[in-house]
Amino acid sequence: MTTAQFDCQYCTASLLGKKYVLKNDNPYCVSCYDRIFSNYCEECKEPIESDSKDLCYKGRHWHEGCFSCAKCNHSLVEKPFAAKDERLLCSECYSNECSSKCFHCKKTVMPGSRKMEFKGNYWHETCFVCEHCRQPIGTKPLISKESGNYCVPCFEKEFAHYCSFCKKVITSGGITFRDQPWHKECFLCSGCRKELCEEEFMSRDDYPFCLDCYNHLYAKKCAACTKPITASRMKLFI
Repeated sequence: MTTAQFDCQYCTASLLGKKYVLKNDNPYCVSCYDRIFSNYCEECKEPIESDSKDLCYKGRHWHEGCFSCAKCNHSLVEKPFAAKDERLLCSECYSNECSSKCFHCKKTVMPGSRKMEFKGNYWHETCFVCEHCRQPIGTKPLISKESGNYCVPCFEKEFAHYCSFCKKVITSGGITFRDQPWHKECFLCSGCRKELCEEEFMSRDDYPFCLDCYNHLYAKKCAACTKPITASRMKLFI
């Protein structure tokens, strides 16, 4: 490079014996380079000059000393951080401000850790356990009561009733007849086997009958009109 060529590309001042900066193979004196090419710091709004470190995140720029948590002001240089509403936050402040709280232990569910969600609340995976056996439920089927959440085996062991007809567990719904639990679909007329859960019915020797079957099998006939004389009718309300 000749002496004539070794001038600032912008102000043409000689760069011999002076500090300069190359930009696209063109030399600039420091003053011109800073004025033309410097980025402005997001924090202090001052130019980030050529002798300062320019830290960039998603097209935004900071001085090294200005690159700090928006809440606690601790430096974020070479530390993990997250963005929230255009603010940069250190991991601890982000967790305290933005992360979910565990419904059981009330502690923060840290970003990146597994969490369980149920009925609008969040748990650490290790806190979401069966109320009886204290084993993590994870994604296994569960049954919820006011006293807590239960895995299906523990719920059946502790709370479930067994149908008087099929002897299988009643996990939801069900009806009671003569102080005995039944599945709705198992509570049938003892004559025609029609479901009785929402029907009027009669009882004979502790067996339920629909009205038609009861009248046909047991009701006395009126001597005058020959129609069945029925007793009080029953109806289950679920």
